[in-house]
Amino acid sequence: MKVAVVGVSGAVGQELLNVLAERNFPLDELVLFGSSRSAGSQYEFKGKMLTVKELKENDDFKGIDIALTSAGGGTSKKFASTITKHGAIMIDNSSAFRMDEDVPLVVPEVNPGDLHSLPRNIVANPNCTTIQLVVCLKPINDLSPIRKVHAATYQAASGAGATAMAELELQIKQIAAGETLTVEQFQHQLAMNLIPHVDVFTDNGYTKEEMKMFNESRKIMHSDIQVSSTCVRVPVLRNHSEAVWVETENELDLAQVKEALSAAEGVCVQDDPENNVYPMPFGSASKDDIFVGRLRKDLTNPNGLAFWCVGDQIKKGAALNAVQIAEYMVEKGLV
Repeated sequence: MKVAVVGVSGAVGQELLNVLAERNFPLDELVLFGSSRSAGSQYEFKGKMLTVKELKENDDFKGIDIALTSAGGGTSKKFASTITKHGAIMIDNSSAFRMDEDVPLVVPEVNPGDLHSLPRNIVANPNCTTIQLVVCLKPINDLSPIRKVHAATYQAASGAGATAMAELELQIKQIAAGETLTVEQFQHQLAMNLIPHVDVFTDNGYTKEEMKMFNESRKIMHSDIQVSSTCVRVPVLRNHSEAVWVETENELDLAQVKEALSAAEGVCVQDDPENNVYPMPFGSASKDDIFVGRLRKDLTNPNGLAFWCVGDQIKKGAALNAVQIAEYMVEKGLV
């Protein structure tokens, strides 16, 4: 098994290396690719130093079985044919192919069966906020089909990459020192602030991030589920949080929902408000699961539920989900 990581120098690329090692992914050789700036850099993997190759339109992917790509949508589109032409499966972390009809959009806990048909040898990794949401929705939807979802997201700096995380840390130091703040990665300063603006605005007043949650959830869950969200950037280094309201076709018993979530793959219930136990970004970084708490009935709708969930955007929201896709494909003999 020969695996490639494309975009290895970024936050997700680095996390891909960590996850492959943590899970002891069954590979015999790992090849790293990056931009011309990254080419020649070295990274350690399982005690061995690997040198980054420059991503070019050539035959470097011949013999590679799986390519985990996280180098941005433009790069993914430009090099997709180069990566897949010799038979490699491209598991792409960008938004480039997510809504293409002939490219499956997969969260292994929700729709792994979609991996059995890959017309273009490409699998799309969903948006981080969508992954976190649908992992929690799946066990509820199995009890009763979900009609509507309203969500407010609280998205960490990690969602904008390593440079954004570094800027938040710098701003905190600058505030403490009474210095002028560096503001380059976001529309406004993030430290000591909230920014209700993730990605660019579209004609309907929603941002692209918010529309991703609407469109991607429907594709992954194979339903006409309606998702309306407001996405907010918060001064947290890592781990996204979401406040979610769900309306189901039938009224559900709260204990039944809690039991289903507790038994669901990829979910960890932390729901003991009397003892101040509920998910938070603090304490859940670098964890595999999506943590769920504050589970309660919606006071405005007998068929409604409300909950709060937290997940590591870089890990489950990106790298881990991609590696889990690869694991499933290996297990099922699809690669």
